[in-house]
Amino acid sequence: MDHNHLFMKQTVNGKVAFVTGGSRGIGLAIARALAAQGVQVAVTGKNQSHLSAARPKIEAAGPARVETLVADVRNYSDVERAINATVSRFGGLDFVINNAGVGIFANVADMTPAEWSEVIDTNLTGVFHVCHAAIPHLRARGGGFIINISSLAGANPFVGGAAYCASKAGLNAFSEALMQEVRYDNIRVSYIMPGSVATGFGGRDADAGADWRIAAEDVADIVLDLVTFPSRSLPSRIELRPSRPKK
Repeated sequence: MDHNHLFMKQTVNGKVAFVTGGSRGIGLAIARALAAQGVQVAVTGKNQSHLSAARPKIEAAGPARVETLVADVRNYSDVERAINATVSRFGGLDFVINNAGVGIFANVADMTPAEWSEVIDTNLTGVFHVCHAAIPHLRARGGGFIINISSLAGANPFVGGAAYCASKAGLNAFSEALMQEVRYDNIRVSYIMPGSVATGFGGRDADAGADWRIAAEDVADIVLDLVTFPSRSLPSRIELRPSRPKK
């Protein structure tokens, strides 16, 4: 028996990816990295103007076709419509990258119930919505890859981060359970836990700490490594830290 095919990098040219929160930051970097490898990319976002600005940036990265879709992952009907539109446009679905996320940071006593719900419903329930809608399409393709963008905050709680840390800890557990549920459908599930990334996330200045923080493109490189990783093995949890964090 020839086992060489088990160790070969996977080809992604012509595959179809669905990236949530793909109009800015990490999501945009992921969409561009995939498009550069010939992956047809659908990205979602809540803001049409951000999506319109992102589209030419993704198209410029490579020859692949691009779709932009307004959708709020907190709303299941939005998600279902966006997934169906992606499959209709590109003929199927191979990769799902759950990147949409919000960061609202406040002590529990000061956080409003609405703020708590926004964080949990986006960062955790939103991922469930996407996976629930996407899995039948991945199964129809004979397999695929789900990659969830988590955070080191899911393993390292901090003051003012109760909602965010809880959402990411929940996402980690969700990812590990899902990984075991769909592995025999040839659907691989991984989650990436970056530390401080140089984006405008959580209201920060996008350029703040750019000299030491992780670049969004670094996270995108890991996503590309995962979807091309030999099918024999699964790097299921990846932690990514700044090499030289600010002292």
